[in-house]
Amino acid sequence: MTNRWFLASVALFVAVSAATWHVWANRETLLPEQVPVHWGPSGDADAWVPRERMTPWLLLMPASILGMLLLGRALPFLSPGQFAIDGFRDTYEQILFIVALLFGYIGVLLLVAQMGWVGDKEMVRWLAGGMLLLFAGMGNLMGKVRRNLYMGVKTPWTLASDMVWDRTHRVAAWLMVGGSLAGLLLLLTPLSPMWAIGVAVAGMLYPIPYSWWLYRRLEAEGKLE
Repeated sequence: MTNRWFLASVALFVAVSAATWHVWANRETLLPEQVPVHWGPSGDADAWVPRERMTPWLLLMPASILGMLLLGRALPFLSPGQFAIDGFRDTYEQILFIVALLFGYIGVLLLVAQMGWVGDKEMVRWLAGGMLLLFAGMGNLMGKVRRNLYMGVKTPWTLASDMVWDRTHRVAAWLMVGGSLAGLLLLLTPLSPMWAIGVAVAGMLYPIPYSWWLYRRLEAEGKLE
């Protein structure tokens, strides 16, 4: 049976593609002659493309969602038996949907910014806020991810032991959610949105050395499988 999260991802792809097509079809009235396509850490646009050459840039996010959908269908068939995703298939599909939602959010936000509906500074802050919310949603699912080759904290130590994998991902879940919420609070301050993203990323990186430490401790105690 087709998973509901996959269907939601397909619906998202159709919606983002329709919004992109609408902007392209009405580019003469919706887009300026020079369209911003990149924003620096300060929040200011630092690269522009002529309106008539915007096709590849507009197609980027719909193509990213489509590529993720196709890859998500292929990976389970390519997975070795001991790393099969069958035991957490619904969680796998939810995480893929969150990734698709992230691409879709970025795509729509870029369209809004390119049409001049939000200023550069506001666009970067909205971008960081959406990313942090989706990171928190993904972190909420980390504890349900079982040992696999495609998603989660994949280190030599987590892949070698179910016990290390499970404990590391419980820690990762708390840190992803907590770091993302802390980042959202920082967005309410005058600090650069880069600080908010940095706090969240730091929380995502910590489980890597933690998995090494946990493996070595359990190994020394003779508790590994």
